[in-house]
Amino acid sequence: MMPTLEELKGYLRVDGSEDDSNLALLLAAAKDYLFNAGVPEQTSALYKLAIMRFVSVQHENKGPDVKADPSLTSMIWQLKSFAPIQ
Repeated sequence: MMPTLEELKGYLRVDGSEDDSNLALLLAAAKDYLFNAGVPEQTSALYKLAIMRFVSVQHENKGPDVKADPSLTSMIWQLKSFAPIQ
């Protein structure tokens, strides 16, 4: 389940609407990133948190030196290992 823009802004502690279009783009990119990593869209809280963590890393580190986030990597592995069977 995808977080709403308002949930994401609360997680990031972002006020106002000046970043809304950028955050919406990052939300879509996060879903694509997880899908390309082998994680289909899910309804779990862990999936939602992984989306928000991806957006957080990208939002806070806008330069070319973004390092891998171990907590996001761990969530991806867990989601891939325990993905619900369709």
